[in-house]
Amino acid sequence: MANITSLEYNTERTLMSIPEYGRNVQNMINHCLTLTDKEERNKCAKAIIVVMGQVTPQLRDVEDYNHRLWDHLFIMSNFQLDVDSPYPKPSADFFEKKPDKIPYPQRKIKNGHYGIIMEDLIDAAVKLPDGEEKLFLVKRIANLLKTSFLLWNRNTVNDEVIVKHLEQYSKGQLTISPEELTNTAEILSHFKVNYNKSSFEISGNKRNNKRTNYKKSNNHRNNYRKK
Repeated sequence: MANITSLEYNTERTLMSIPEYGRNVQNMINHCLTLTDKEERNKCAKAIIVVMGQVTPQLRDVEDYNHRLWDHLFIMSNFQLDVDSPYPKPSADFFEKKPDKIPYPQRKIKNGHYGIIMEDLIDAAVKLPDGEEKLFLVKRIANLLKTSFLLWNRNTVNDEVIVKHLEQYSKGQLTISPEELTNTAEILSHFKVNYNKSSFEISGNKRNNKRTNYKKSNNHRNNYRKK
């Protein structure tokens, strides 16, 4: 029986900079660091690059695939490996530098069920010159407001409220007649059609799966009878 005290646990091992390559690749890099002859280190480094490429075949579609492997090699050696690389050797300072903060848009949505995109559409319509294009866009925006309203409240909707919201969000620069809005029943009928269509697709997939499983079970029984 093996001595339990001689077992090595992962918690006792050193941390790996890039664990995706595995412990064996890390051990190969550690061995390469111990080589005193630079020519031998270069041969060893190239062999390690080949193994790293075999371990991570999903990276082959990435741009600068080989460049990335060499960068990972230096990172896993803690930037101590002295070999001739076909690419510039990365520096530890570059990777330790914190990335610049990305500014996050601090915009307050006036009405959650309309969303921020609707507000942008209204602002774009306000800037348009008067004409058929602007009238068409205003009508489309008003009907989108009504559709969004019905998504959250299908029991009741007042066309005058939609017109009021359009005027409010455009600061009185856009308006529309309530008669130009799409009929509520027509909008709700589109909701039902889309819902029934999605339900039909789901049920159709279930039927196909049942047929496939049924065929597999029949084939299994036939093969068993042949035996």
